Amino acid sequence: MATAGGVLGPRKTVEECLETSEVEGFRLKKELGALDIVVFGVGVIVGAGIFVLTGVAAATEAGPSITLSFVFAAVVCALAALCYAEFAAMVPVAGSAYTYSYATLGQFIAFIIGWDLFLEFTVGAAAVAIGWSGQLNATLEQIFGVTLPEAITAPPSEGGVVNLLGMLLVFALTYLLVRGIRISSRANIIMVIVTIAVLLVVIAVGATEVNTANWDPFFPFGFSGVIGGAALVFFAFIGFDIVATTAEEARKPQRDMPRGILGSLAITTVLYVAVALVLTGMLVYSELNTAAPIATAFESADRPWASGFIFAGALIALTNTVLILLLGQSRVAFAMARDRLLPGQLAKTHPRYGTPSRITIIIGVLVAILAGVTPIATAAELVNIGTLFAFMLVSAGILILRRREPDRPRPFRTPGVPIVPILAIVLSAVLIVTLEPLTWLRFLVWMLIGLVVYFLYSRKASIVGQRREAEGGA
Repeated sequence: MATAGGVLGPRKTVEECLETSEVEGFRLKKELGALDIVVFGVGVIVGAGIFVLTGVAAATEAGPSITLSFVFAAVVCALAALCYAEFAAMVPVAGSAYTYSYATLGQFIAFIIGWDLFLEFTVGAAAVAIGWSGQLNATLEQIFGVTLPEAITAPPSEGGVVNLLGMLLVFALTYLLVRGIRISSRANIIMVIVTIAVLLVVIAVGATEVNTANWDPFFPFGFSGVIGGAALVFFAFIGFDIVATTAEEARKPQRDMPRGILGSLAITTVLYVAVALVLTGMLVYSELNTAAPIATAFESADRPWASGFIFAGALIALTNTVLILLLGQSRVAFAMARDRLLPGQLAKTHPRYGTPSRITIIIGVLVAILAGVTPIATAAELVNIGTLFAFMLVSAGILILRRREPDRPRPFRTPGVPIVPILAIVLSAVLIVTLEPLTWLRFLVWMLIGLVVYFLYSRKASIVGQRREAEGGA
């Protein structure tokens, strides 16, 4: 039984989570099918990771064994994905890990994970928008021979004045999200089709240029390089958890959410491993540490015709990633505001479009500001630690709810419990400890700010907390 007091605060029952999503004026339209959900997942996962981080990780961490780094990172994500799938089918409500934690670990942990997701999605969107600006400049230079001024394509710390192009992208995508999930879904499908087509060309054409001698030595940095590479390219897999934030907008979430989460992860893993094999076979790994390693490899193979095609494909992929990161963040913040852990007026949905327009616009402005002035490396590291932390809490939530409510109907059941959730927690911890100490410090500072917000505002304003007090702690 949930209680009003205690260190972790009141726990929101699964039934209360479901009831919350039906309140008039605070509910989302159900317009997504199975294909929409899978494509959302593929769209957000395939982005900066495959087009940029593959080369950096191969050159500095793993060499040709970067392919195994992708596999290791995918295994960690798959274990967590199985846990997300059970929750998404059982509690098809906006908020993802925030909502799941509220139903298992209590209000305090739910707020912490929501605050953590705020960091992951907001900073992640800003990081990709920063990369998008540089990719646009490279694409224009490659295809048309035009170079935009550094003053409007880079933050101050990288020689620019403000990353104006990245900011304009965020504003445009924010407008698209306010207009509705259906139009956003259609734009996403088009961009995903183009992105996958580009990657298939990379794999097919690049395979004819592979020199197997480039794979020797396969482990130039030892096996530890595989783990280090996995911690870096983990950023490439961030996104499947965002699929869970759309559960409330799915027409048949019990069936389609597990398919969307696991399907998108499986598709992108196959693409990532194939591209990594081709890339490290085309060039010696040490030559891949460039801003556009795939295009570099094709230029060295005397396939300059492909470079423009690849640059354009990468630009579209990054655009789509920003779109869906903004979508994920708006849904998490919407769920928190609907529970009054953030100001309730932010959860009002648009009377015509049925979207959380107020919180979407606020997040869009914040992300645009971050994209204008923040260096990309700092942003990517913060996203990784935030995501891994969320994975650990969701996996723990499966263990807790299976023990607390073993007979609750579960449309999808995580297999191998308790082994799968425990492995997800342990392997996520392995990747977390490889991150830089400064990343940990920034993360802890952000969490301390969250604690101040929680104890000064959220704990008192919480609907569930007030309800439990009225019920006398029942």
